[in-house]
Order: sequence, then structure tokens, then C-alpha cells
Amino acid sequence: MGGHPDEVRAPEHWLTEVERERAARFRFEADRATFVAAHLLARLCAAAALGDGTDPAGLTLLQVCEVHGPGHGRPYIEQAPELGLSLSHTRGYVCAAAGPGRVGADAERVPPGPMDEALAERVLTPRERALVTGNDELIRRWTRKEALIKRGELSLDRIGSGGDDLTGRHLLEWSAAPDIRVAVVTDFPARRVPVPGPG
Repeated sequence: MGGHPDEVRAPEHWLTEVERERAARFRFEADRATFVAAHLLARLCAAAALGDGTDPAGLTLLQVCEVHGPGHGRPYIEQAPELGLSLSHTRGYVCAAAGPGRVGADAERVPPGPMDEALAERVLTPRERALVTGNDELIRRWTRKEALIKRGELSLDRIGSGGDDLTGRHLLEWSAAPDIRVAVVTDFPARRVPVPGPG
């Protein structure tokens, strides 16, 4: 699922105390709203994946990182920890994915102008660097790699030496607006569904 933060029609009281504290730290309201919408969308997405009339209001989204503590790290649903779950947000766009096995989702903005050489140097392997000539393809590869990181299969310190080989995995990609690219990597075939409307 993915869309504009305003499309996510869910109440903020679904958020945990940790999520509310993190949301309050954003300097700009647009960034706070995007963070909140992504976390609410993750619950909607998880409820849809769980089926059987699962109420998203009853789902608790948790994140725990050994380094940074609660509120960071791979997200999961307390009531269904076996469900693969991932979320991402960039200013003006949010997405989430849920399903069996490992799931990774990432959304990024394509910077205007000539290719971001510093990002290309950090993210692309030498072989990829020879093939990529613009920001659009650079960000497509970046989102794929971020999705793999969120699945636990790649790390930031290896991103420039690791390609985005997706053998044995399923890739779902789309463009949102002219400058947002989204990648979802799953263990099983996935499909894009719209953000559920109110009610």
C-alpha cells in the first residue's frame, strides 16, 4: 500500500507511546505527519494481510533495535510477530508492505538535476556505476537495496559492494508522482493495493 499521508484515514490514538514521542521530535509538521501516516498505514496493511476481519486498531506496532532501543529497527506486529512487515516514508509519500516471510519496502524521492555522484559512489557497485546514467535509475537501485536492508539481507556498510540481485525473491516497483520511486521485496508474489478509504 502506498499514497499521500492525507490518504491514510486512521486515528493517531492507535500509535504507541514510543511512536508518539518519536513523532513529536520532528521539527517540521509535514515530516511528523508523514511519519505518523506511515506507522498507521503499516497497521492497515498488516490487518489486510492477516485477513479474517482483523481490526487494525487492535494491532500494536513495535520496533526494537539493540543499538538504538525501542522505536528503531525492523517493525513487527506484537499480535502477529511472524508476519513480515515493512514501512517507509519520504516527504509527501508513505508506503507499507506485509505478508509471509521477509518483507522490505522503501520509498525515495528522485533528486532533480544531474546525477548525484556522491550517492552513486556510495550506493552502486562498479558494474552498476557503469550502467547508471541518471538519478531516476540511481534511486530505483537505491530503493531495491534499501528494501534488501530492511529484509536483513544487506547492510549500509556493504551497499556499495553488494548488488541488488533479487534471485529467489519477488520485486514489486512503482512510481508515485513524477519524482517518487518505490520498491517492495518479498518472499512470495505481492500485489499493490490502494490505501483503504475511511470506514
